[in-house]
Amino acid sequence: MKKNYLLFQNLFLLAVLASFMVCCGSSKESLSISSDEEQAFKQVEGDTITISSDKTEYEIIIIEPGFNVWLNSVAKPEGYYSQSFLENRNYIMVLEWNNRVLQPSRFNPNLYELQIDYARHIDYGYEVNYKLYNYFIYFQRKYNQRLGPFVPRI
Repeated sequence: MKKNYLLFQNLFLLAVLASFMVCCGSSKESLSISSDEEQAFKQVEGDTITISSDKTEYEIIIIEPGFNVWLNSVAKPEGYYSQSFLENRNYIMVLEWNNRVLQPSRFNPNLYELQIDYARHIDYGYEVNYKLYNYFIYFQRKYNQRLGPFVPRI
């Protein structure tokens, strides 16, 4: 009788532990993609977006099919985010991007081709930060990537 009790107690503890692990395990949130966003992702003709600011000498050129359509139809409008929010998020995502560029055997070198030179102490202006941030969101959603600890939402 005592053996059955110990067996039952061990099975009960094992079941509690297993349910705890299942409940506390991380799960990837699936992103819901709108029809407008899906259309932008299906673009095959290359968009060339030049991200620059009249006030600064900095420029980023993005050649990505569908990004311009996505930026104009899906992304939050300019002014929605503060510049400090954009700068903080961009800094995190640039660090991860550059880490992935340096690891072509681990991350797809066709996705992560060139490093991005982005310094935290430089004021690139709102427009540069806005478009860079939205490119990162577009990229993460289109290619199912995660460049930071947060889900790329719109």
